[in-house]
Amino acid sequence: MEPVTRRQWAGRHILYRGDCLRVMERLPAASVDVVVTSPPYNIGLAYRSYGDRRAEQDYLDWMLEVASGIRRVMRADASFFLNITGSSAMPWLPFELIVRLRGLFRLQNHITWVKSISIGDETVGHFKPINSARYLHRNHEHVFHLTLDGAVPLKRLAVGVPFKDKTNIARRGHAQDLRCRGDSWFIPYETVRNRSQKFDHPGTFPIMLPRMCVRLHGKPSPVVLDPFMGTGTTLLAAEQEGARGIGIDLDAGYVCVARNRLLASMKAARAA
Repeated sequence: MEPVTRRQWAGRHILYRGDCLRVMERLPAASVDVVVTSPPYNIGLAYRSYGDRRAEQDYLDWMLEVASGIRRVMRADASFFLNITGSSAMPWLPFELIVRLRGLFRLQNHITWVKSISIGDETVGHFKPINSARYLHRNHEHVFHLTLDGAVPLKRLAVGVPFKDKTNIARRGHAQDLRCRGDSWFIPYETVRNRSQKFDHPGTFPIMLPRMCVRLHGKPSPVVLDPFMGTGTTLLAAEQEGARGIGIDLDAGYVCVARNRLLASMKAARAA
């Protein structure tokens, strides 16, 4: 892999190695259209350059500071998609956080990201089993859609689904065979059998999650920020959706992985 400097480019995307608070201070105010990020959950995941086990109040104070930095760089009509979850032993944390953020944002939508679902006797998707007599397997996470005023128009049909009852198209005056998907999104992970297939990162998400967030916001050629970039999935989504990505991560190794994933994706697209 190529060596990492503090700031690097990969095509139209820029990657920073550093503390997101300090890096965001250097970004222009009101310059970002979409933020899609999954911060550390404070549940003890094994990151390489970050201790994921702060005291709860310390974690909430830190996340409030991060969110303030995000708010400063958001345009007036921007969307902030915050992916977070708790643990079975600490289920309140996402809700404690979102209440703290009430002074900075409006909660415009609360999306449930379903990773695995059972319908009848059939199960589709993937989940991490919990070995417990008290808790159920955790098959979903939260995606909080935050905006500055709660009135940002969305391109709902960009992530729409076809009607099951086709008579609804003409009967209800729809222009096409698409309806709003709603606020429950089933997006399974690709099957992996070891941690190296996730680039040795403990908290990745499938690329369709940030792609759908960018599509839902609906602005052409947006600037997309991920202040907790990890291995670069949000930036890969930005590349595939025609956006310009800005990624920040504390860990030099993850930044290197992210840049190399982007370069490989762009090379494959050119060869196709």
